[in-house]
Amino acid sequence: MPNAVLLLAAGASTRLGRPKQLVQFRGQSLLRRAAETAVQAAAGAPVVVVTGALHEELLPELGALPLQVVRCPEWERGMGASLKTGLRLLDQLLPSPSGVLVMLCDQPLVTPQLLLELQAAQQQTTLPIVASAYAGTQGVPVLFAAAAVPLLRQLPDAGGAGQLLKRHAAQVTSVVFPAGALDVDTPEQAAALQALE
Repeated sequence: MPNAVLLLAAGASTRLGRPKQLVQFRGQSLLRRAAETAVQAAAGAPVVVVTGALHEELLPELGALPLQVVRCPEWERGMGASLKTGLRLLDQLLPSPSGVLVMLCDQPLVTPQLLLELQAAQQQTTLPIVASAYAGTQGVPVLFAAAAVPLLRQLPDAGGAGQLLKRHAAQVTSVVFPAGALDVDTPEQAAALQALE
């Protein structure tokens, strides 16, 4: 069975000063690009988009895609809160997924191919966590196989996937993805993205 996807889009983009989810790149918003990528990689498995600071504003970007949207009321507490909100909905849609892919909406160069590579690496190594490796670190997108999904449920609200990767390093393998270093948190990063158009 394919892996379910959790796409986190709950933040307020305070450092950027405008909603990063709606930043345009190659004719689409970052949120739309990420959602289409998630749907393609999920291959029919559930895709859950978690909103927070913005909800109504983001819904038009997700129109006509086969996915579910849920708003995290505690989004300000951190990524852990968003992850757990998404997992609660996922439990209703697919009680025992083979795994969960965690994505953010501000990595515009993530492709369905990368997400499939994460899944292939998990099957080859049988390690329960497969992260993306870039800029000297490991991070999202990251695949948590079924055995590792309980770790996500135990995250404190302010915690994120990154701290799980460090804490459970022996259970983590990675796929090299240099383009993962490009995300959109600041005006400078948004300008760098525009330069790639």
